[in-house]
Amino acid sequence: MSCVLFFEHPTAGDQCIAEIRLNAEKSLNALTLDMIDLMLPQLQKWRDDPRISAVFLDSAGEKAFCAGGDVVKLYRAITEKTNSRFPEDFFTREYQLDYVLHTYPKPVICWGSGIVMGGGMGLLSGCSHRVVTETSYLAMPEITIGLYPDVGGSWFLNRMPGKTGLFLGLTGNPINAADALFLGLGDRAVRKDLRDTLMQRLQASSWQLPATQVIDAILRELEAESAATFADMPAPIKAHQGLIRELMDQDSVAEIQAALLAIETDDKWVLRAQKALQQGSPVSVHMIARQLQRCRHLSLKEVFQQELNLSVQCCRHREFPEGVRALLVDKDNQPKWTYASVEAVDPGFIDALFESPWSGAHPLQDL
Repeated sequence: MSCVLFFEHPTAGDQCIAEIRLNAEKSLNALTLDMIDLMLPQLQKWRDDPRISAVFLDSAGEKAFCAGGDVVKLYRAITEKTNSRFPEDFFTREYQLDYVLHTYPKPVICWGSGIVMGGGMGLLSGCSHRVVTETSYLAMPEITIGLYPDVGGSWFLNRMPGKTGLFLGLTGNPINAADALFLGLGDRAVRKDLRDTLMQRLQASSWQLPATQVIDAILRELEAESAATFADMPAPIKAHQGLIRELMDQDSVAEIQAALLAIETDDKWVLRAQKALQQGSPVSVHMIARQLQRCRHLSLKEVFQQELNLSVQCCRHREFPEGVRALLVDKDNQPKWTYASVEAVDPGFIDALFESPWSGAHPLQDL
């Protein structure tokens, strides 16, 4: 069976709700190039089809919407040198897909239930109506593999309150539904068992009103019906805003790391952040801080162009493949990072990562 399924569900108003279902449950719907290459042309086809009122993006299984990109395949391509163009092709087309979602002229509802990481965050953040549930587990944990929050992370992390985006990039701390709403990563919190009800109500609508208005009304109803489920859900990121603001108010990433590690606490949320920043890639720490600073005032198109530069460069150096090896291939959790500490990282090394790998036209110049 295909790794992505497409459906067209008729509505009471002789329109259709298009559905994209990620269908790789065993791999937690990790995003592959094959999946991307199926979704892009289908979205373009539906964009121009007057019968299609909206698109519904979801996944097979309840455990994960999408647990990230297929970085193990990237690792194989890099280390075995079987296809030197694969990293460039993968990231180029992934970012094209993300940009299409961000700029799609029709509403796109994303059912972000379960694990939503990395590439999954790129899909979710690009949709017009982002639904989270009581099992939603959002994160950008790229620091653990020597990468950085891409797929538009430079865009949405910079739009969080204060420097919360920098904190989450440096720690990879998870985000639940309550915090997703607070951070602007989710629009509605709906019980996971109401997914089919959502589709039924979309199909039952006559779609006489503007599509966005129809969807907003239905999601508003479902959110109200779900209120009890989320009433007592903790929001640790919101609760720690004062601490995050204080920690991020430093003059360098080395000082940020020192400030976080100096905290003596039994707060599991803080302990998790300390562990990630202490064990994560020192190169990633510098990349993430530089990335967010450089992209702060860029357009969405420029953000994806900058991210493509950085991602392709990461595939040409050892930090990223070494991180994937340690965490996901050999699983020894003993990465041999290029630099032993954040203080030891050569600024010139970071400068080079931000240079365009292309002397000619940029692959995303016509995005």
